[in-house]
Amino acid sequence: MELLFVCLAGAVYGAIGRYAMPGRELHGSMLIPAIGTGAAALIWVALTWLGMPWAGGWIWTITLILTPLVVVVSNLVIVHRRREDDALMLDTLSRAV
Repeated sequence: MELLFVCLAGAVYGAIGRYAMPGRELHGSMLIPAIGTGAAALIWVALTWLGMPWAGGWIWTITLILTPLVVVVSNLVIVHRRREDDALMLDTLSRAV
């Protein structure tokens, strides 16, 4: 049940990240929320495997701090990469004529 709440929190962080950060026109509407959901679930499961109790406060704190960081970094990298690739493609297509 806790994993469900963690995934929901990751999706919410991802949705906030999508609409709060610039460059949302450069990727799909569900990409960043999906990254947030996956990151939250992965972090939670990794911490569980490391022996942290589900009802403990530290597992929640670590997960809810790392997830937005993953969302922000992912969004920045995707937007930067997309702008570079679009400029390269435009240059390539402009020379082809």
